[in-house]
Amino acid sequence: MKRTPTLLFSLLIAVNLLAQPTQKPPLHGKNWMAITGKPLAATAGSIVFQKGGNAVDAACAMLAATCTMWDVLSWGGETQALIFNPKTKKVIAINALGVAPTGATVDFFKSKGYNFPPEYGPLAAVTPGTVGGLCLMLSEFGTMSLQQVLAPAMQLAAGYPIDAQTANSMERGKDRIKEWPYSSKVFLTHKGEKREAPEAGEIFVQKDLLQTLTKLVEAEQHALKKKKSRKEAIMAAYDRFYKGDIADEFVRGSKEQGGLITKEDLAKWKPVIEEPMQTSYKGIDVYKLQQWTQGPMMLQSLNILENFDLKSMGYNSPKYIHTVYQAMNLAYADRDFYYGDPAFPPAEPMKGLLSKAYAKDRAKLIGFEKNDAFAQPGDPYPYEGKTNPFTDLIKQRRALTDSEAGSGNAVPKHDQTAMLTEPASDEAYMDRLWRGTTSVEAADTSGWVVSIVPSGGWLPACIAGNTGIGMSQRMQSFVLDPLIDPFNVVEPGKRPRVTLTPSLALKDGKPFLCFGVQGGDTQDQNLVQFFLNIVEFGMTVQQATEAPNFNTNQLWLSLGGSKLADRLPKPGSLLLSNQTPAGVSDELKKMGYKITTGSRTSGPINAILFDWKHGSLWGGSSNNGEDYGIGW
Repeated sequence: MKRTPTLLFSLLIAVNLLAQPTQKPPLHGKNWMAITGKPLAATAGSIVFQKGGNAVDAACAMLAATCTMWDVLSWGGETQALIFNPKTKKVIAINALGVAPTGATVDFFKSKGYNFPPEYGPLAAVTPGTVGGLCLMLSEFGTMSLQQVLAPAMQLAAGYPIDAQTANSMERGKDRIKEWPYSSKVFLTHKGEKREAPEAGEIFVQKDLLQTLTKLVEAEQHALKKKKSRKEAIMAAYDRFYKGDIADEFVRGSKEQGGLITKEDLAKWKPVIEEPMQTSYKGIDVYKLQQWTQGPMMLQSLNILENFDLKSMGYNSPKYIHTVYQAMNLAYADRDFYYGDPAFPPAEPMKGLLSKAYAKDRAKLIGFEKNDAFAQPGDPYPYEGKTNPFTDLIKQRRALTDSEAGSGNAVPKHDQTAMLTEPASDEAYMDRLWRGTTSVEAADTSGWVVSIVPSGGWLPACIAGNTGIGMSQRMQSFVLDPLIDPFNVVEPGKRPRVTLTPSLALKDGKPFLCFGVQGGDTQDQNLVQFFLNIVEFGMTVQQATEAPNFNTNQLWLSLGGSKLADRLPKPGSLLLSNQTPAGVSDELKKMGYKITTGSRTSGPINAILFDWKHGSLWGGSSNNGEDYGIGW
């Protein structure tokens, strides 16, 4: 039976998107741009810019402010960044992700009955990375002192009018918050009342955090008085956090509540400056962090999609959605099995995974009649002249997901008895899929460009002692079974493979796009579509942030849930915008997709586009949250 043409629907959608005004206006700037997850935090970036700071200084100020405002993160979380250095014309990667502490072993977690490390509490914490990442970025690439950069955050800690989103999150999580005395002291300002968390607009004061930030500045200023250099003084603050009295209190407070982090864990950990991963899509160089994040998944997806004429398919046509969905599923299958901390053996086959030849062969697997519900990891090893040591594991995965075996999900055989008898509810699943963070994007007229996607220590957070610092919950992104991912099995000193994924793109050697998004496992799939919206369909940066995306759930979740069933892939699950024409949905249903619709199809995307023709900056901040930007 011949299918009804649906390209017309897609053309109409594209025309409407390009013709109608966006819900939020685009940002314009000639000298600088500062965008992040909270209006007050964007203001912190603008303050630093107005005082003469560069984009790194401003980005650090916004990072500090968002941590202080609990914008789905805290100071005890992790920071990931890409920086374009105009002096070297190179993109630099910052790895400030914490590591599993002493005692965090597979046997330890299994002895407590876990299928994954826990979502909340002290045992969910890796070592804090954000303070170290901020100090490293500022000392190496900024121009200002720590005191100058932290000034807005310290004012916020002294008291700021809390927003409804954060205040309500505290109230919703108050039962769990009450399990931790230091969290209860900070977050529940009206104990015993019907509403125990702060009200929207209430001045929220964090005395302990202010004291911690003050100690950092004191360490810097003391070093400067001793005639230390600017860099040395900033790193003196770093040392006080990871080796001094702040570390003492952090470890004491963590251990009191059952945590594993030791003073030695803090002292041994260090942020790292790395080479980023990179691919080229139609002449545009796209940069992501290494395989300790999911970032290379976007590069793999673009490599696969480069083999198709996406523009001719039409924006969000059934064929376009199907093609991008299939490409992302193939990339996610590789992410779920091959990504992990490159500092630990075995070595991930990233050369093969990112090769154009491998992508071309993966693209041949995409059929246009139906969804491939059993997309599996490929074999990238021959593309780097090696033999795959995990063939047997992949065969076990394929046996488990073979349709004839009656199983639609990859579950280790010995763990099948631990599965829930019924799948997790859609609401609980989507919470884990969408679980957010924030993003920080900054650029200046001197050429510095910064993209940061920090996270960790989100509400309801367990605060470590009297530091005011919420501990990370990133331990949950490890696995305990190598059949799920042999590269990402928990081990002391190891970094978990995270979803956090800042992005930069260069064109003709100059910055083209700086972009990031919140939303757990959906981050890179939404960024793939945002990028294609601009490159293939000619949208402005604001239009591209607001344009409807679609989401695949055919992947292993990286966050949340205590059972295998909580994280299993959902083959053919497809989230579409509720504005999608019925004809498009009908075509996709015929291809085997299980469709849900919603008004929100992406986390808040923040982006800066560089208009070299006119010598200006375009900023975009989507309408899916409180994210906000300021340009000048």
